[in-house]
Amino acid sequence: MKIDNVRELAIKILYKIQEESGYSNLVLNEYLENNKEKLTLRDKNFISELVYGVVTWKLTLDTIIEKYSKTKLKKISKWVLLILELGAYQIVFLDKVPKSAAVNESVNLCKKYGFQSANFVNAILRKVEKIDYKKLEEITDPSIKISKMYSMPEWIIKIFIDDYGIQKTEDICKNLNLKPKLTIRINSLKINEQDFLKKLEERNISYEKSDAPNFIYLKGLNDISKLDLFKEGYFIVQDEGAGKIVEMLNPKENEIVLDACSAPGGKTTYLAEYMKNKGKIFAWDIYSSRIELLKENLKRLGITCVEKEVKDATHFYEDYVEKFDKILLDVPCLGLGVIKRKPDIKWQRNIEDIKKITNVQFEILNTCSKYLKPGGEMVYATCSIISDENQKQVEKWIESSNSNDKVKYIKKVEKIILPNENTDGFYMCKIKKLQK
Repeated sequence: MKIDNVRELAIKILYKIQEESGYSNLVLNEYLENNKEKLTLRDKNFISELVYGVVTWKLTLDTIIEKYSKTKLKKISKWVLLILELGAYQIVFLDKVPKSAAVNESVNLCKKYGFQSANFVNAILRKVEKIDYKKLEEITDPSIKISKMYSMPEWIIKIFIDDYGIQKTEDICKNLNLKPKLTIRINSLKINEQDFLKKLEERNISYEKSDAPNFIYLKGLNDISKLDLFKEGYFIVQDEGAGKIVEMLNPKENEIVLDACSAPGGKTTYLAEYMKNKGKIFAWDIYSSRIELLKENLKRLGITCVEKEVKDATHFYEDYVEKFDKILLDVPCLGLGVIKRKPDIKWQRNIEDIKKITNVQFEILNTCSKYLKPGGEMVYATCSIISDENQKQVEKWIESSNSNDKVKYIKKVEKIILPNENTDGFYMCKIKKLQK
């Protein structure tokens, strides 16, 4: 496929994401699948780079464009603004793309679609060629500066600064813009790490070992679903930080465990591995379609100790009172710790969502805690990293529960994993239930 047509496809994908509030990965995969006969692997990689790059860096790109445009961004055609963002992304962030090619192909896209903006696009991108975007340092307000430097909404920055301070906030945002690694967890029910690595080497698959046992970073792969090792259930995709949540709960063989928000099953299957596939895990999810994904993973991995149920974790079920030895509550959250995998999150969330989501989290904690046996333990976890969803939520819930019940809940241990080059961001807290 010609390089200008590849950029054209990227623009169409970006437009659909923007206009339909679509998720980048879903829209991208749809277009790549529909055009698979025309696209080489190199084309697919380049389109993916462009789409994720523009979505990730949109605010910074708009800041740069605004610097050189006499026309307000709101008054620029949506298509033309996307062409400018795409061109600016290549110029500023992609060293392997010649700047002249980025400018010329952007101008050609304008001409092809009949926009009367080719000269306008050319003039702005020629100026962008000379910019060092890191020289936004003249901005003195730290929240505005970090927001524009790292393409993160200002409301998120202000919350991060309140929780972590300015320097750590900058580090968090820097790491949230990194390209995520493809991290997998070896299925220890089928194979050990040493034998699995031999299988990778036999297939000439590049990898890097993680510090966490059985977690591996795969390199140079785009579609793992075609790998025989995947089909045969030797591994599952999972961030090593997410694995720490299961490790904190530490379920044992023959225990009865609840995973109240389980699909698509990364943590559920890791629970089963911890339990040597012995005992019983009740895996709930509110959506039947997600339970189907869980079923697929369980079958592929050869796990038989899981009871799958379509259930809403906010609803109370009398039959489950004090039934479980351990409970995992990986609750719905804003997802601010996984932005590098899902950059759409930062544009689709807003500050009003905090109250809505924390109400749901509190309700799940309040309801599911009743299912825990006295002496049992549960882990409350999110893939978010703000205290409103995490430390403050747990403290508020424990205080409320201990004032009204015949049982007492104590916080045993809590951990925050901030996003870094290897992992996403997570919060987890182990809570023990005691008889008063």
